[in-house]
Amino acid sequence: MTTPIRWGILGTGGIAHKFATGLSIIPDAQLVAVGSRTQAAADAFAGTYNIPTRHPTYEALAHDPQVDAIYIATPHPFHKPNTILCLEAGKAVLCEKPFTINAAEAEVVIALARQKKIFLMEAMWSRYLPAIIRARELVAQGVIGEVRMLTADFGFRTSVNAEGRLFNPAYGGGALLDVGIYPLSLASALFGQPKHIHTAADIGSTGVDEQAAIILHYDSGQLALLSTAIRTNTLHEAVIFGTKGHIRISDWWHANGFTLALDGQAPQVFDVPHDGNGYSHEAQEVMRCLRAGLLESDIMPLDETLALMRTMDTIRAQWGLRYPME
Repeated sequence: MTTPIRWGILGTGGIAHKFATGLSIIPDAQLVAVGSRTQAAADAFAGTYNIPTRHPTYEALAHDPQVDAIYIATPHPFHKPNTILCLEAGKAVLCEKPFTINAAEAEVVIALARQKKIFLMEAMWSRYLPAIIRARELVAQGVIGEVRMLTADFGFRTSVNAEGRLFNPAYGGGALLDVGIYPLSLASALFGQPKHIHTAADIGSTGVDEQAAIILHYDSGQLALLSTAIRTNTLHEAVIFGTKGHIRISDWWHANGFTLALDGQAPQVFDVPHDGNGYSHEAQEVMRCLRAGLLESDIMPLDETLALMRTMDTIRAQWGLRYPME
């Protein structure tokens, strides 16, 4: 019988609820503890998911001997200190995206994990979805030929709230770090790191990017045409174009399948559903790695996480966008 992996969740916001829900369908995962900044918040969250241990501080969770792995669910600027806290306590960490505010922070966190030989992974949950993994397998097998271009978008429209997480520079607000990272991660998975980066952004009244367009140009001539927004609804579609056909993925960041269209042939629909709400797959990848004695995942390696942070640093530099903590 497989020994369960015992999880703790650090933070009790919306993304923590999604992760707890995803974790609940994994038979060999146990959600044993939660840590918040107040006892009341910890108790309320734990009551929803029948979590036995409720810590009133993050420090208490990090040092809980009953916890094997911790999911970091706090806002962007707190990922670095929260992850360091857990690593210093010897806990494996799954940190919500964006991994940190910038590449300099990511370098520090990754160096610590490698120095202490403790597992660390970015929770880029779309990367682990079965549909995305299957689409990447077809690409790697050369089914659509040489991949030449990617188009992908992720934008939604919400009301401006100057104090809210999405629009406040003090929280690393803006479209890029919140949802732009998804198409950037998909491009990275397909092409690696770009040779040239061309961007344009609309900086809103609160000083963060409300929508942006990004063109990435790679060594072999491939292109990624990406867009992101928090004030504009977009199609949420990704299309991977090759020399023999293309793969179209609707609602791609939480995909349940895709369409393969080869030149001169009728399109094929691939039904590849994710389990539950989709968040279980990133947790299962952590658990697989821990049981295999791995210190990082080959699906989302730490070097790629760092490279993505550097790409986003370059993009923000083109816009002149810096956060107060930088």
